[in-house]
Amino acid sequence: MTISDAELIERAADAASRAYSPYSRFRVGAAIVTDGGEIVTGANIENAAFGATVCAETNAITTAAASGVRRIATVGVVCLDGDPCTPCGNCRQVMREFGVTRVVMRGRNGDILVMSLDALLPASFGPEALAAEAPES
Repeated sequence: MTISDAELIERAADAASRAYSPYSRFRVGAAIVTDGGEIVTGANIENAAFGATVCAETNAITTAAASGVRRIATVGVVCLDGDPCTPCGNCRQVMREFGVTRVVMRGRNGDILVMSLDALLPASFGPEALAAEAPES
């Protein structure tokens, strides 16, 4: 399945509409494309203990990982309340773990901004730094 950047952003915006953000009121959605072409979405889910909040990007990636996905090609991110927004540092590191190379974001005026993960997370630390081979499980 091939999906355009615009369609990916639409899927992320739809996911953002289902965010649970009663504290920040900052609704974020993500849509990921696995290496197999599957689309998985996620939204930010806040918690009164702020450190327990789950970002949209991490929500989508961990949902895919729980079903066996180990490689993700692209992540699309939309903030309904403050475009544009780039993924936070924690989400960037989660993306790095699953081999994300492209991050597609909706900018102001609805423009689409595409960045490489290398540009968002330069000189990154990844699984290969810990073992001769990345984990399979």
